[in-house]
Amino acid sequence: MRQLMKAGLVAMMFAMPAAWAQSTSAAGTWRTIDDETGKAKSLVRITEDNGVLTGKIEKLFRPADQDQNPKCTACEGARKDQPLIGMTILSGLKKDGNEYTGGEILDPAKGKTYKSKATLKDNGSKLEVRGYIGAPMFGRSQTWVREQ
Repeated sequence: MRQLMKAGLVAMMFAMPAAWAQSTSAAGTWRTIDDETGKAKSLVRITEDNGVLTGKIEKLFRPADQDQNPKCTACEGARKDQPLIGMTILSGLKKDGNEYTGGEILDPAKGKTYKSKATLKDNGSKLEVRGYIGAPMFGRSQTWVREQ
């Protein structure tokens, strides 16, 4: 019995750093909250590859009488008239101290791409995402909530 308890404690010690690392990474699924209305807009899955974050829309929260997977009619180039679900809207963010910087974010409603940065808050349960032109002071922020 004592051996079993020791094995359990050792297993917990190895599992705890993995759980801690997951909560300090921006990788995961996030509920985006509109900074103007305060309502949930979508679910975005953020993945990390070689230290670079990418976010794709997985689900939209829209009234039942609206198209549940509209196209990005305001977008230009390769994104023009492409479905929003599956679209990459966040790219190029790299960890820089306590935040992620150097990325871009797409506002599908306007079809515009902005510089972006993101900061984990509340022990990794929230992500403050900022899109801006030029300098971060010239932009808007949204707080996204991690999905459990």
